[in-house]
Amino acid sequence: MISFDRLDLNLLRIFDAVMEERSVLRASQRLHLSQSAVSHALARLRESVGEDLFIRTSNGMKPTDFALEISVPLHAALQSMNSTLSRASPPFQPGSMRKTFVIAANDYVSAILLPHFNRTLSQIAPGIDLVIRPSTRLDLAEQIDLRRIDLAIGTFSSIPERLHSQLLMQQDEVLICSAGHPLAAEEITIGDVANYPLAVVSLGGEEDGAVSGFILERGLARQSEMYDRKALDQALQQAGLQIRGQMTIPHFLAIPSLLENSELMAIVPRPLAKVFSRTYSLAIQELPYPVTTQRLDIVWHSHNDLDAAHCWLRSQLCETVRHIQAIPESAGNAEQE
Repeated sequence: MISFDRLDLNLLRIFDAVMEERSVLRASQRLHLSQSAVSHALARLRESVGEDLFIRTSNGMKPTDFALEISVPLHAALQSMNSTLSRASPPFQPGSMRKTFVIAANDYVSAILLPHFNRTLSQIAPGIDLVIRPSTRLDLAEQIDLRRIDLAIGTFSSIPERLHSQLLMQQDEVLICSAGHPLAAEEITIGDVANYPLAVVSLGGEEDGAVSGFILERGLARQSEMYDRKALDQALQQAGLQIRGQMTIPHFLAIPSLLENSELMAIVPRPLAKVFSRTYSLAIQELPYPVTTQRLDIVWHSHNDLDAAHCWLRSQLCETVRHIQAIPESAGNAEQE
Protein backbone atom coordinates (compact mmCIF):
# COMPACT_ATOMS: atom_id res chain seq x y z
CA MET A 1 0.00 0.00 0.00
CA ILE A 2 1.29 3.49 -0.89
CA SER A 3 2.00 5.81 2.03
CA PHE A 4 0.71 9.16 0.78
CA ASP A 5 2.29 11.02 3.71
CA ARG A 6 5.74 9.92 2.55
CA LEU A 7 5.13 10.48 -1.16
CA ASP A 8 7.00 13.36 -2.83
CA LEU A 9 4.33 15.31 -4.70
CA ASN A 10 6.94 16.61 -7.13
CA LEU A 11 7.08 13.09 -8.54
CA LEU A 12 3.44 13.39 -9.53
CA ARG A 13 4.12 16.63 -11.43
CA ILE A 14 6.89 14.89 -13.35
CA PHE A 15 4.69 11.87 -14.03
CA ASP A 16 1.95 14.18 -15.33
CA ALA A 17 4.39 15.96 -17.64
CA VAL A 18 5.74 12.70 -19.10
CA MET A 19 2.16 11.46 -19.60
CA GLU A 20 1.35 14.56 -21.66
CA GLU A 21 4.64 14.75 -23.55
CA ARG A 22 5.26 10.99 -23.98
CA SER A 23 8.93 11.98 -23.90
CA VAL A 24 11.51 12.34 -21.11
CA LEU A 25 13.31 15.00 -23.16
CA ARG A 26 10.25 17.19 -23.74
CA ALA A 27 9.10 16.73 -20.13
CA SER A 28 12.53 17.79 -18.87
CA GLN A 29 12.46 20.90 -21.10
CA ARG A 30 8.97 21.78 -19.93
CA LEU A 31 9.89 21.37 -16.25
CA HIS A 32 13.34 22.94 -16.61
CA LEU A 33 15.00 19.77 -15.32
CA SER A 34 17.70 17.51 -16.73
CA GLN A 35 16.68 14.31 -18.49
CA SER A 36 18.44 12.27 -15.81
CA ALA A 37 16.45 14.07 -13.09
CA VAL A 38 13.20 13.15 -14.83
CA SER A 39 14.32 9.53 -15.29
CA HIS A 40 15.35 9.26 -11.63
CA ALA A 41 12.03 10.74 -10.55
CA LEU A 42 10.10 8.16 -12.60
CA ALA A 43 12.20 5.40 -11.05
CA ARG A 44 11.46 6.72 -7.53
CA LEU A 45 7.74 6.92 -8.28
CA ARG A 46 7.77 3.39 -9.72
CA GLU A 47 9.36 2.15 -6.49
CA SER A 48 6.81 4.06 -4.39
CA VAL A 49 3.75 2.69 -6.19
CA GLY A 50 5.19 -0.75 -6.90
CA GLU A 51 4.04 -0.69 -10.52
CA ASP A 52 5.69 -0.07 -13.88
CA LEU A 53 4.64 3.27 -15.34
CA PHE A 54 6.22 3.63 -18.80
CA ILE A 55 7.82 1.49 -21.47
CA ARG A 56 10.51 3.03 -23.66
CA THR A 57 9.75 2.59 -27.37
CA SER A 58 11.09 4.01 -30.61
CA ASN A 59 8.11 6.40 -30.59
CA GLY A 60 8.66 7.64 -27.04
CA MET A 61 7.40 6.68 -23.61
CA LYS A 62 4.39 4.36 -23.78
CA PRO A 63 2.29 4.42 -20.56
CA THR A 64 1.33 1.14 -18.95
CA ASP A 65 -2.29 0.27 -18.18
CA PHE A 66 -1.66 1.26 -14.56
CA ALA A 67 -0.28 4.66 -15.62
CA LEU A 68 -3.30 5.26 -17.85
CA GLU A 69 -5.63 4.34 -14.99
CA ILE A 70 -4.12 6.81 -12.51
CA SER A 71 -3.23 9.61 -14.95
CA VAL A 72 -6.68 11.19 -15.28
CA PRO A 73 -7.49 11.55 -11.54
CA LEU A 74 -3.93 12.65 -10.78
CA HIS A 75 -4.02 15.32 -13.51
CA ALA A 76 -7.38 16.55 -12.20
CA ALA A 77 -5.98 16.73 -8.65
CA LEU A 78 -2.94 18.72 -9.80
CA GLN A 79 -5.18 21.08 -11.76
CA SER A 80 -7.37 21.54 -8.69
CA MET A 81 -4.37 22.43 -6.53
CA ASN A 82 -3.13 24.85 -9.19
CA SER A 83 -6.55 26.51 -9.36
CA THR A 84 -6.73 26.85 -5.58
CA LEU A 85 -3.32 28.49 -5.40
CA SER A 86 -4.17 30.77 -8.33
CA ARG A 87 -7.28 32.02 -6.55
CA ALA A 88 -5.26 32.60 -3.40
CA SER A 89 -2.62 34.66 -5.21
CA PRO A 90 -2.80 38.49 -5.29
CA PRO A 91 -5.08 39.94 -7.99
CA PHE A 92 -3.45 40.73 -11.31
CA GLN A 93 -2.60 44.41 -11.63
CA PRO A 94 -1.68 45.15 -15.26
CA GLY A 95 -0.58 48.69 -14.47
CA SER A 96 2.25 47.53 -12.23
CA MET A 97 3.06 44.14 -13.77
CA ARG A 98 6.44 43.44 -15.38
CA LYS A 99 5.92 40.52 -17.72
CA THR A 100 6.69 39.30 -21.24
CA PHE A 101 4.07 37.50 -23.29
CA VAL A 102 5.06 35.39 -26.31
CA ILE A 103 2.39 35.26 -29.03
CA ALA A 104 2.49 33.25 -32.25
CA ALA A 105 0.84 35.08 -35.15
CA ASN A 106 1.33 35.58 -38.87
CA ASP A 107 1.91 38.94 -40.55
CA TYR A 108 -1.80 39.37 -41.33
CA VAL A 109 -2.86 39.02 -37.68
CA SER A 110 0.02 41.25 -36.60
CA ALA A 111 -0.98 43.95 -39.09
CA ILE A 112 -4.62 44.17 -38.00
CA LEU A 113 -4.18 43.67 -34.23
CA LEU A 114 -0.83 44.97 -33.03
CA PRO A 115 -1.12 48.71 -33.79
CA HIS A 116 -4.18 49.16 -31.58
CA PHE A 117 -3.16 46.50 -29.05
CA ASN A 118 0.26 48.11 -28.59
CA ARG A 119 -1.38 51.48 -27.87
CA THR A 120 -3.63 49.81 -25.30
CA LEU A 121 -0.64 48.24 -23.56
CA SER A 122 1.26 51.52 -23.46
CA GLN A 123 -1.72 53.17 -21.75
CA ILE A 124 -2.81 50.55 -19.21
CA ALA A 125 0.10 48.08 -18.94
CA PRO A 126 3.37 49.81 -19.81
CA GLY A 127 5.44 47.15 -18.06
CA ILE A 128 4.20 44.34 -20.32
CA ASP A 129 6.36 43.40 -23.29
CA LEU A 130 5.33 41.39 -26.34
CA VAL A 131 7.39 38.91 -28.34
CA ILE A 132 5.74 37.86 -31.61
CA ARG A 133 6.83 34.53 -33.03
CA PRO A 134 5.82 33.27 -36.50
CA SER A 135 2.81 30.96 -36.35
CA THR A 136 4.24 29.24 -39.42
CA ARG A 137 6.90 27.37 -37.45
CA LEU A 138 6.58 23.61 -37.76
CA ASP A 139 6.95 23.03 -34.01
CA LEU A 140 4.15 25.42 -33.00
CA ALA A 141 2.22 22.86 -30.92
CA GLU A 142 5.39 21.70 -29.20
CA GLN A 143 6.34 25.27 -28.31
CA ILE A 144 2.91 25.78 -26.73
CA ASP A 145 3.29 22.51 -24.83
CA LEU A 146 6.70 23.60 -23.53
CA ARG A 147 5.23 26.99 -22.42
CA ARG A 148 7.60 28.84 -24.73
CA ILE A 149 4.60 30.35 -26.51
CA ASP A 150 1.81 31.74 -24.33
CA LEU A 151 -0.83 31.66 -27.03
CA ALA A 152 -1.23 31.29 -30.78
CA ILE A 153 -3.66 33.14 -33.04
CA GLY A 154 -4.86 31.52 -36.24
CA THR A 155 -7.36 29.25 -37.97
CA PHE A 156 -7.38 25.65 -36.69
CA SER A 157 -9.38 22.65 -37.89
CA SER A 158 -8.67 20.51 -34.82
CA ILE A 159 -7.40 21.30 -31.32
CA PRO A 160 -6.26 18.57 -28.87
CA GLU A 161 -7.85 18.36 -25.42
CA ARG A 162 -4.75 19.63 -23.63
CA LEU A 163 -5.10 22.94 -25.52
CA HIS A 164 -8.01 25.31 -25.14
CA SER A 165 -9.34 27.92 -27.54
CA GLN A 166 -11.52 31.02 -27.75
CA LEU A 167 -13.07 32.72 -30.76
CA LEU A 168 -11.30 35.98 -31.53
CA MET A 169 -13.16 36.93 -34.71
CA GLN A 170 -14.82 35.57 -37.82
CA GLN A 171 -13.77 36.60 -41.30
CA ASP A 172 -14.40 36.05 -44.97
CA GLU A 173 -12.22 36.99 -47.93
CA VAL A 174 -12.32 39.43 -50.81
CA LEU A 175 -10.48 40.22 -54.01
CA ILE A 176 -8.21 43.27 -54.15
CA CYS A 177 -6.45 44.96 -57.05
CA SER A 178 -4.76 48.22 -57.87
CA ALA A 179 -7.08 51.22 -58.19
CA GLY A 180 -5.78 51.52 -61.77
CA HIS A 181 -6.63 47.92 -62.66
CA PRO A 182 -8.98 47.51 -65.69
CA LEU A 183 -11.55 45.86 -63.41
CA ALA A 184 -11.19 48.18 -60.39
CA ALA A 185 -14.65 49.68 -60.94
CA GLU A 186 -16.30 46.61 -62.46
CA GLU A 187 -18.29 43.77 -60.94
CA ILE A 188 -15.95 40.78 -60.94
CA THR A 189 -16.98 37.52 -62.61
CA ILE A 190 -15.42 34.07 -62.33
CA GLY A 191 -14.16 34.61 -65.87
CA ASP A 192 -12.26 37.69 -64.69
CA VAL A 193 -10.68 35.67 -61.88
CA ALA A 194 -9.52 33.13 -64.46
CA ASN A 195 -8.30 35.68 -67.02
CA TYR A 196 -6.15 37.85 -64.75
CA PRO A 197 -3.11 36.61 -62.76
CA LEU A 198 -3.88 35.89 -59.13
CA ALA A 199 -1.80 36.12 -55.94
CA VAL A 200 -2.60 33.93 -52.92
CA VAL A 201 -0.84 33.24 -49.64
CA SER A 202 0.23 29.81 -48.43
CA LEU A 203 2.08 29.50 -45.10
CA GLY A 204 3.20 25.92 -45.68
CA GLY A 205 2.95 23.62 -48.63
CA GLU A 206 2.58 19.88 -49.04
CA GLU A 207 6.30 19.49 -48.40
CA ASP A 208 5.60 20.60 -44.81
CA GLY A 209 2.88 17.98 -44.31
CA ALA A 210 -0.14 20.08 -45.28
CA VAL A 211 -3.34 18.10 -45.89
CA SER A 212 -6.43 19.88 -47.27
CA GLY A 213 -4.89 23.23 -46.43
CA PHE A 214 -3.92 22.37 -42.82
CA ILE A 215 -0.70 21.22 -41.16
CA LEU A 216 -1.17 18.65 -38.37
CA GLU A 217 1.33 18.57 -35.51
CA ARG A 218 0.80 16.83 -32.16
CA GLY A 219 -2.97 16.99 -32.60
CA LEU A 220 -3.10 20.68 -33.55
CA ALA A 221 -4.14 21.29 -37.18
CA ARG A 222 -3.39 24.86 -38.26
CA GLN A 223 -4.26 26.54 -41.53
CA SER A 224 -1.58 26.66 -44.19
CA GLU A 225 -3.49 27.96 -47.24
CA MET A 226 -4.74 31.40 -46.31
CA TYR A 227 -7.69 31.42 -48.71
CA ASP A 228 -10.62 29.16 -49.52
CA ARG A 229 -8.91 27.15 -52.24
CA LYS A 230 -11.69 24.57 -52.36
CA ALA A 231 -14.32 27.21 -53.14
CA LEU A 232 -12.14 28.76 -55.86
CA ASP A 233 -11.38 25.39 -57.48
CA GLN A 234 -15.07 24.41 -57.46
CA ALA A 235 -16.14 27.70 -59.03
CA LEU A 236 -13.55 27.39 -61.77
CA GLN A 237 -14.42 23.75 -62.42
CA GLN A 238 -18.14 24.51 -62.70
CA ALA A 239 -17.36 27.27 -65.21
CA GLY A 240 -14.94 25.06 -67.14
CA LEU A 241 -12.10 27.54 -66.60
CA GLN A 242 -8.49 27.53 -65.46
CA ILE A 243 -6.48 30.30 -63.85
CA ARG A 244 -4.28 32.18 -66.31
CA GLY A 245 -1.45 32.45 -63.78
CA GLN A 246 -1.02 32.24 -60.03
CA MET A 247 1.62 33.55 -57.65
CA THR A 248 1.83 31.80 -54.29
CA ILE A 249 3.73 33.72 -51.61
CA PRO A 250 4.41 32.96 -47.92
CA HIS A 251 3.24 36.27 -46.43
CA PHE A 252 0.63 38.98 -46.95
CA LEU A 253 2.54 42.23 -46.58
CA ALA A 254 4.22 41.94 -50.00
CA ILE A 255 0.84 42.01 -51.77
CA PRO A 256 0.24 45.81 -52.08
CA SER A 257 3.61 46.32 -53.78
CA LEU A 258 2.92 43.41 -56.13
CA LEU A 259 -0.45 44.88 -57.16
CA GLU A 260 0.91 48.37 -57.89
CA ASN A 261 0.88 49.11 -61.65
CA SER A 262 0.00 45.48 -62.32
CA GLU A 263 -2.88 43.38 -63.62
CA LEU A 264 -2.34 41.04 -60.68
CA MET A 265 -5.25 40.54 -58.30
CA ALA A 266 -5.12 38.94 -54.84
CA ILE A 267 -7.41 37.07 -52.44
CA VAL A 268 -7.01 38.27 -48.85
CA PRO A 269 -9.06 38.28 -45.61
CA ARG A 270 -11.54 41.18 -45.55
CA PRO A 271 -10.07 42.81 -42.39
CA LEU A 272 -6.65 42.97 -44.03
CA ALA A 273 -8.11 44.42 -47.22
CA LYS A 274 -9.55 47.27 -45.13
CA VAL A 275 -6.13 47.92 -43.58
CA PHE A 276 -4.42 47.90 -46.98
CA SER A 277 -6.99 50.26 -48.50
CA ARG A 278 -6.23 52.92 -45.87
CA THR A 279 -2.59 53.09 -46.93
CA TYR A 280 -2.50 51.97 -50.56
CA SER A 281 -4.54 52.90 -53.63
CA LEU A 282 -6.48 49.66 -53.92
CA ALA A 283 -9.97 48.52 -54.92
CA ILE A 284 -11.83 45.94 -52.84
CA GLN A 285 -14.09 43.58 -54.81
CA GLU A 286 -16.49 40.87 -53.68
CA LEU A 287 -15.57 37.40 -54.91
CA PRO A 288 -17.93 36.00 -57.59
CA TYR A 289 -18.47 32.74 -55.68
CA PRO A 290 -19.46 31.82 -52.11
CA VAL A 291 -16.63 31.32 -49.61
CA THR A 292 -16.63 29.77 -46.15
CA THR A 293 -16.51 32.16 -43.20
CA GLN A 294 -13.49 31.22 -41.13
CA ARG A 295 -12.78 31.46 -37.41
CA LEU A 296 -9.72 33.20 -36.09
CA ASP A 297 -9.07 31.59 -32.69
CA ILE A 298 -6.79 32.10 -29.72
CA VAL A 299 -5.20 28.81 -28.59
CA TRP A 300 -3.33 28.26 -25.32
CA HIS A 301 -2.32 25.41 -23.02
CA SER A 302 -4.93 24.35 -20.46
CA HIS A 303 -2.40 24.92 -17.67
CA ASN A 304 -2.90 28.66 -18.23
CA ASP A 305 -6.70 28.55 -18.00
CA LEU A 306 -6.91 30.29 -14.63
CA ASP A 307 -3.69 32.30 -14.74
CA ALA A 308 -4.81 35.87 -14.10
CA ALA A 309 -2.28 37.43 -16.47
CA HIS A 310 -3.23 35.06 -19.28
CA CYS A 311 -6.94 35.67 -18.73
CA TRP A 312 -6.29 39.41 -18.91
CA LEU A 313 -4.25 39.04 -22.11
CA ARG A 314 -6.99 37.05 -23.84
CA SER A 315 -9.69 39.50 -22.78
CA GLN A 316 -7.66 42.47 -24.05
CA LEU A 317 -7.13 40.82 -27.44
CA CYS A 318 -10.88 40.26 -27.75
CA GLU A 319 -11.52 43.87 -26.74
CA THR A 320 -9.06 45.02 -29.40
CA VAL A 321 -10.98 43.09 -32.07
CA ARG A 322 -14.28 44.65 -30.95
CA HIS A 323 -12.71 48.09 -31.27
CA ILE A 324 -11.33 47.36 -34.75
CA GLN A 325 -14.63 45.94 -36.01
CA ALA A 326 -16.44 49.07 -34.83
CA ILE A 327 -14.32 51.29 -37.12
CA PRO A 328 -16.23 52.04 -40.35
CA GLU A 329 -14.48 51.37 -43.65
CA SER A 330 -14.62 55.07 -44.50
CA ALA A 331 -12.84 56.06 -41.28
CA GLY A 332 -9.53 56.43 -43.08
CA ASN A 333 -6.75 56.74 -40.55
CA ALA A 334 -9.11 57.57 -37.67
CA GLU A 335 -8.04 54.48 -35.77
CA GLN A 336 -4.54 55.88 -35.58
CA GLU A 337 -5.70 58.91 -33.61
